[in-house]
Amino acid sequence: MSSSTGIRRFVVVIVFDGVDLLDVTGPPEVFALLQREVDGTTGYDVVLAAEIMDPVTTSAGVRILPDTTFQDVSTRKIDTLLVPGAVEVDDHRRVLALTDPAVVGWVKTLAGRARRVASVCVGAHLLAAAGLLDGKRATTHWSTAQQLAADHPSVEVDADPIFIRDHEVWTGAGISACLDLSLALVAEDFGEAAALRVARQLVMYLKRPGGQSQFSVPLAPVSTTRRIDDLRHHITRHIAEPLTLADLAAHAHVSERQLTRIFKTELGMTPAAYVETARVEVARNRLESTDDSLERVARTCGFNTTDTLIRAFRRTLDATPTEYRNRFRYAARSTPPARP
Repeated sequence: MSSSTGIRRFVVVIVFDGVDLLDVTGPPEVFALLQREVDGTTGYDVVLAAEIMDPVTTSAGVRILPDTTFQDVSTRKIDTLLVPGAVEVDDHRRVLALTDPAVVGWVKTLAGRARRVASVCVGAHLLAAAGLLDGKRATTHWSTAQQLAADHPSVEVDADPIFIRDHEVWTGAGISACLDLSLALVAEDFGEAAALRVARQLVMYLKRPGGQSQFSVPLAPVSTTRRIDDLRHHITRHIAEPLTLADLAAHAHVSERQLTRIFKTELGMTPAAYVETARVEVARNRLESTDDSLERVARTCGFNTTDTLIRAFRRTLDATPTEYRNRFRYAARSTPPARP
C-alpha cells in the first residue's frame, strides 16, 4: 500500500458488445475521483480496450467508444486489468452469463501483462473461462453463481461476499458492488485515507469489507412457501420479542420438529439461525443510521445484552458492532459516534 503522490497506475477496462454499462463506468468514476481528491496528479490512467475501434453497444443500449484495441495494449505493462461481464435472459427468465471465446482469449493474453486482475459482476465467468480462477475462491453476481460453479468445478465459488481477493486476482459481485471493489483497490494502492475521501464524494459507506453479504435478510430473494413467508414477516415485525422455537411453531401451527425441517429445507438454516441473522440485519441498520447505544440496539433487536449482540456480529460479519458502526455510519453525519 502506498500513500505517495504523483503515482499513475495504468488500468485497462475490457469492453465488448453487450457489456454491462455500470460495470464499465463505475470503477473509472471511482478512480477519477481519487485524482481530484488527492492532488490532481496521483491516480490512474484508464483506457477502454476493445477488439476493434468501432463503437461498443452496452447492455443498456448506450454506445461507448474504445480508446484502444486489445492488440495495442498487449505490448504494454498493465497495472490493473478490469473485466466486466454480460448476461442474457433465456426463455425461462433465467439469467445466464455470456463468454465470447474471442474475448476470453484476449483476457488470458492481457492478464499475462497485468500486475493485478479484477472482474466486475459476471466478468468472473470470463476470468474462469480463461483459466484465471482455477483453484481460487471467487464470487460473482448471485444470479449466475450456480452457473459459474457448474461450468468451472475447479473454482471455489462463494456467492455471498461483495468481493473476494485471492492473491492478485479480485472478483466482485454485481451492480453497485463494483464501487466497493474499486474503493478496495484504491485503498490498497493509495491508502485508506484516500479511499475514504473518495467514498465520501460518492456518498458511500467506507468500506464494506469483502466478506459482507450481497443480501439483506428480509429482502433475500429466496423461493419459499406462503407459510415461511408469513413467518419471515412475523419475525421482522416482532424482532425485539423472544421468538423461541416454540413461539414460532405455535404461530405456524406446526410442531417444533416440523418447523425445523421446513426451515432447513426452504432456507437452509435452523429457525434460531434465521432469527439471529434477521436480528443482525436490523441491528446493522440501526448502527448505520442512529446514535443508539449498543445496549439500546441490543434491546430493540432482541439480543437483550451487548455480549449477545457482539457474539452474533462476530459470527455473522466477523466484526464487532463498534467496528461495523465506525465503517458504515453515514459519512454526512456530523454527530460523534455512539459509545458502547
